[in-house]
Amino acid sequence: MATDYDAPRKTEDDSESIEALKERVPDKLSGSVDVEDADNPSGFELPGADLSDLELDVVVLPAQEDEFTCMNCFLVKHRSQLDHEDAHGPICIECAA
Repeated sequence: MATDYDAPRKTEDDSESIEALKERVPDKLSGSVDVEDADNPSGFELPGADLSDLELDVVVLPAQEDEFTCMNCFLVKHRSQLDHEDAHGPICIECAA
């Protein structure tokens, strides 16, 4: 037998109103104050905001022996991605295509 998934799924158990369901569930948020998001304590930054006073701690690793920097896209890639070397330097497969 085929099932019509677009048909409403009403049963006898679904006859309770929303108000009756709300009465059964305790209102945990009533009386609480909206607190700042713990994941983002400083709020969110809008695009174009001045971030000049922000310091970033980044560890920069030098290119490894099996890597090269493509002179067309300037990305560090593995030697397996090397297509050829021209007068300017190494070119990756993606840039040579």
